[in-house]
Amino acid sequence: MDALRVRPRIRLAPVFEWIVAAAFLTATVLVGSLILHQLTPAPPTRLTPAARPIVVSVPSAVPAGAVSVPVLPFLDGKEVRVGETVTTVAARLGRAAESGRQEVDRGSLGERLTRFYEYGGSRFILVFEPFEHNGEARIAAIYLP
Repeated sequence: MDALRVRPRIRLAPVFEWIVAAAFLTATVLVGSLILHQLTPAPPTRLTPAARPIVVSVPSAVPAGAVSVPVLPFLDGKEVRVGETVTTVAARLGRAAESGRQEVDRGSLGERLTRFYEYGGSRFILVFEPFEHNGEARIAAIYLP
C-alpha cells in the first residue's frame, strides 16, 4: 500500500518567478509614468497684473535713463526708503544734503516735489507726493541719475 500512496509535490519555483516578473513589470510601468509626467508641460498659470506704481509718470526734472530704486542705503548705515515723509528725510540726511535744485509740478493726488540730493558721495533724486488726498508728502520714487 505504500506504493499506492503518492505524495503530491507542490512546486513553488514557478510561482516565485511569476511574482518577481510581475514586480518588475509594475516597477517598469511606474518609472515610465514618472518619466512621462515630467515630460508633459505644466498647465499655464494665471498671471496676476503687476502692482500699480506709485508714481504714474516720471517728472520732467528726472533725466532720461535714470534708474528707479525702492531703497537707497548709504555707507554710514543710513538709508532712504519709498514711503518716508519729507520731515523724516530732512532729519535723517540734513538740509545740507539737498543740492538746492527742486521742481514742483502737479501729481495725481496733489503737488509733486522733485528734489536733488548729494549725500555720502552719492547723487540721487527724490520725488515727494501725497499718497492720499490732503495727505503728507512722502517719497514716491528714488532715482539714481
